[in-house]
Amino acid sequence: MKLFFLLFLILGCSSDKPKGRTEAEVLFKEAEELVEAERYILATEKLNAIKTQHPYSFYATPAELMQADVLYKQESYVEAAAAYLLFRDFHPKHEKIPYVIYRIAESFYKQIPDTIDRDLEPAMEAIKYYDEVITKYPDSSYKKKALSSIDKAKKMLREKDQYIADFYFKTDQFAAARYWYLDMLENHQNKSTRNHAMLRTILATYELKEWQPCLDYIEKFYQLVDKQGQKEIKLVKSNCIKKEL
Repeated sequence: MKLFFLLFLILGCSSDKPKGRTEAEVLFKEAEELVEAERYILATEKLNAIKTQHPYSFYATPAELMQADVLYKQESYVEAAAAYLLFRDFHPKHEKIPYVIYRIAESFYKQIPDTIDRDLEPAMEAIKYYDEVITKYPDSSYKKKALSSIDKAKKMLREKDQYIADFYFKTDQFAAARYWYLDMLENHQNKSTRNHAMLRTILATYELKEWQPCLDYIEKFYQLVDKQGQKEIKLVKSNCIKKEL
């Protein structure tokens, strides 16, 4: 009776194993099932077995992509980005390249910190790869999400640049402040951000007692700022003219 029960268990377990024409196919199907069950460590073992034991099989390339997906699902976003980039470099004409580039962008996006006082390099990388998806594959299903994520990442970058510029301005480091405000005008298109940067460029130049450059900036920016900004600029302009004379 015990022997029968043991044989039943063995046969039952073996029947649960995925079927395939090759060992590589069986390993790949097993990995798929393990990923679906969120058993990522075991899935990785199966995928590594394909890589080492069947490197030239049909399933070697899909296994590479699944390994990157597993890293992403494990929230190992640094490693996932590297894996997706490697896949793109080795398989540039693969049919899933739009998905791969989108996942690269997503992997960087997931690394963006919650606050602007930390390193925002991942935001810039995310924007770069989202832009690649939109530019190269404008009809892909990833475009809408990519555009939304770009807006959020750019907002953080704007806020960080303004935070730095305003810090210099508030601490009377007007040359550094002006540098950052001009850089903001070079790199950001948001209307409110630009309005703030133009006005503060004029005010910083005034505080530096550079009267002619102050007047030059007034001439350049006056028509571009909002009405409240124009009121402030008028007061600065009259003082700049008096000082220049």
